[in-house]
Amino acid sequence: MSRIGLAFSSFFRLLFGKQLRPEAATYLPEDAIKALLPEPAKAEPAKTEPAKAQPAKAEPAIEKPVAPKKPDGSAQRDGALALLALLQREGRLVDFLREPLESYADADIGAAARDVHRGCKKVLEQCFTLEAVMPGEEDAKVSVPKGFDPGEVRLIGEARGEAPFAGTLRHHGWRATKTQLPSLADGVDRAIVAPAEVEV
Repeated sequence: MSRIGLAFSSFFRLLFGKQLRPEAATYLPEDAIKALLPEPAKAEPAKTEPAKAQPAKAEPAIEKPVAPKKPDGSAQRDGALALLALLQREGRLVDFLREPLESYADADIGAAARDVHRGCKKVLEQCFTLEAVMPGEEDAKVSVPKGFDPGEVRLIGEARGEAPFAGTLRHHGWRATKTQLPSLADGVDRAIVAPAEVEV
């Protein structure tokens, strides 16, 4: 009877998750005992601190050469408009060039051109320093050397053979050695070459 009682007791203990009584172990095979006994706690491996990463040596910064900024189209446009505004303000160049001259006598045109010439010359001298490309008097005999720059010397007429060329100086050309365009203020509409004038 003690075995039957032990069996019932073991059944209900297992049913409700309790531990078996020690005497029940004598009736169980060895592998069943091992399965029922709690597993011995495994020793946790000793925690080893991760090796601290050596700080990377900072490589010397290599400075890249900065390419010079090319003037953008808007800056060139603004400079050209500012120069045109100066020529209009000092010599009324735009008015003169836009005026149809067919109905005027030569004497009237000459008188108006004198004022335009005076004002525009003033602007030219303020903004540019000019020198002759090929010094010499007009109609003087000159020689164009071999390897000349076509941007500096333009041959007129029919050139035969190879340089050097002998010819007659018709215009000595101009080279700008210094340029000083007017400073551009922010917030100014450069498209306004001359403001409208209203008398009140």
